[in-house]
Amino acid sequence: MSSSTPLAAIILAAGQGTRMQSSLPKVLHPVAGRSMLGHVLALSQALNADRRVVVVAPDMPMVTEAARSQAPDVRIAVQTRQLGTADAVKAAAADLTGFAGDVLILYADTPLVQANTLQAMLTARRKGASVMVLGFRPADPSPYGRLMLDDTGALEAIVESRDCNPEQRAVTLCNSGVMAVDGAVLFSLLQEVGNTNSRGEYYLTDIIAIARKRGLACAVIEADADEVLGVNSRIELSQAEAILQNRLRRIAMLNGATLLDPSTVYFSHDTQLGRDVVVGQNVVFGPGVRVADGVQIKPFSHLEGASVAAAAEIGPYGRLRPGADIGRNAKIGNFVEVKAARIEEGAKISHLSYIGDARVGAGANVGAGTITCNYDGFEKHFTDIGAGAFIGSNTCLVAPVKIGDGAYTGSGSVITRDVSSDALALVRPQQIEKTGWAARFRARFSGKKSGHG
Repeated sequence: MSSSTPLAAIILAAGQGTRMQSSLPKVLHPVAGRSMLGHVLALSQALNADRRVVVVAPDMPMVTEAARSQAPDVRIAVQTRQLGTADAVKAAAADLTGFAGDVLILYADTPLVQANTLQAMLTARRKGASVMVLGFRPADPSPYGRLMLDDTGALEAIVESRDCNPEQRAVTLCNSGVMAVDGAVLFSLLQEVGNTNSRGEYYLTDIIAIARKRGLACAVIEADADEVLGVNSRIELSQAEAILQNRLRRIAMLNGATLLDPSTVYFSHDTQLGRDVVVGQNVVFGPGVRVADGVQIKPFSHLEGASVAAAAEIGPYGRLRPGADIGRNAKIGNFVEVKAARIEEGAKISHLSYIGDARVGAGANVGAGTITCNYDGFEKHFTDIGAGAFIGSNTCLVAPVKIGDGAYTGSGSVITRDVSSDALALVRPQQIEKTGWAARFRARFSGKKSGHG
């Protein structure tokens, strides 16, 4: 974000999330392959926040570790007791000592807020408001605090739902919790927040009335209700997933990909698709997938941690695991699994094969039922298949092993030693034929059956 005004982000992540019924902290539950906390940290990074503070409860080492693994420069503040949102923000005060600029207050369980919305908030705040609140109009406003505006449209107060009188309850403009506050006044406002309310907590929302009493301006900018969905249960988690998936599908199609049945395609937050990519029905993209222009991904394929070069073909029922690197014009066919392997340009693995810890050279053909036997129970070993090689159906390649350029392996072989370029390797017992054996066998058993009636 281009601005000379410094920016800090306080991310509240101390909620216990008991309604999730999970041993995993609420904010670490994933949406589109990334934790909710991860989404909010990425959002603060996109805004070029100069300081980022994640507020956690004392017993949240997993949240602390997750925050630092994604953002090593993040500061961790501990809210020692759960005394409300104002108390949680105050926990970040020491980490913002001497900070002069804008302070965004974000929630780690509200992962769908977009950077352009927050940029609009900050721009509007800098026009004179000391506090800018992100509001929305939900279909059912009953659970939410109401934003009370004065005759000029300025924000006068926020009243929590349980504290509303009938007239206030009729207001449909609600509080998302997200705020942009002038850092010069934030913590002095928080010092005046009391806890004379139905829950005996210190509400962050009370800073609006306090600021107004000081003659400071407060304002509201509205967002779509989907964007500010807070996740407190598995049901709301699924709603957030659905919203983000629809957003990602739309982005993919606007950028030139064809989704044959968009509602059945599932993306990760970081999926990259080139132009003229065609994605079939029931395809799943896990984290870390990059797909170049003109690729076809056929139905029921699953890709994760993989790179696919231009004009390649995947599936149907293709599985690309982490480290799969598929070259230009390569083909990965039905029920083929690739892991930690480079499949070079024009190579074909068309049917029912597993290729792991390997290289398949340009133009090579790997027959149906081929397996790279890469694991000995302790270590992984590498298989190298040369350019133009032909691997016969039902071949087991026992790694470490190298198949030379242009070499052939006979169908049904178990290859345990390197094969020279342009050679044929054949490991197959001699076929034995006993003339008439089948007829004699049937006759013997036919008589036994007739005797039993």
